[in-house]
Amino acid sequence: MRMRPTLSWTPVGDLPPATTDTAPVADALRAGGVLVLSGAGISTESGIPDYRGEGGSLSRHTPMTYQEFTASVGARRRYWARSHLGWRTFGRALPNAGHRAVAAFGRHGLLSGVITQNVDGLHRAAGSEGVVELHGGLDRVVCLSCGTFSPRGELAARLEEANPGFDPVAAGVNPDGDADLTDEQVAGFRVLPCTLCGGILKPDVVFFGENVPPQRVEHCRTLVRAASSLLVLGSSLTVMSGLRFVRQTAEAGTPVLIVNLAPTRGDRHALTRVALPLGSALTTVADGLGVSVDGRTAA
Repeated sequence: MRMRPTLSWTPVGDLPPATTDTAPVADALRAGGVLVLSGAGISTESGIPDYRGEGGSLSRHTPMTYQEFTASVGARRRYWARSHLGWRTFGRALPNAGHRAVAAFGRHGLLSGVITQNVDGLHRAAGSEGVVELHGGLDRVVCLSCGTFSPRGELAARLEEANPGFDPVAAGVNPDGDADLTDEQVAGFRVLPCTLCGGILKPDVVFFGENVPPQRVEHCRTLVRAASSLLVLGSSLTVMSGLRFVRQTAEAGTPVLIVNLAPTRGDRHALTRVALPLGSALTTVADGLGVSVDGRTAA
């Protein structure tokens, strides 16, 4: 649920060639002060699909905009029915080797911070501290009238009670936790209001067409200014909300390193792009640094 890209990005012109050499990433981490910027690609090994790349959900699914959600009762019914079903799968996702490696780097004092474009909460679940969730988190709900926050689990239990027997078969689950359902499948789904004021409930995430809170953006810019290097993990950087930090880093003369299988919009700003699956790449780096992941000590 990010700001809607106006165009899909495809590489134009010569970009730096990709590599499978993780040594530059290890060198940056060894020096310390690394700021991580992660995207949907780090969560694919947890069973959460990417927006782009092979089989990416944008090929079949257009996320709801903030304007649609706030303007239409029918749109909110469609959103909450799909999101409620998706939460049953999404809420059970577990951190993978990539998330655990990032948490281990943090425990060993190699990172200056973690910014994620994801709304899945898996960096926090893996043990990373002080994670800046650029687009919010699906495990929280906010009332648009009174501003009260509440756990997603509480709303999920209420929705289960209000919609007995709701168990349609979805075509898939998307990176925003939204299941692919037809209009017929969501018809009759009961949407619930805020228990305190009766207002409209919304997941605490930034929808397409909605802006990231300015204070959050400025906090990220501060982290970028303080970093010794920026390590991008699993992001195509197609959307400006993440690309702007890569550009800020490069303009300051600070190294940018990317681990992503496919070319990204930030490749021309990067010292290197490592084209390897994130879990294996980061585990290899951890082993080479002697960093303990999952309680095991690297040889």
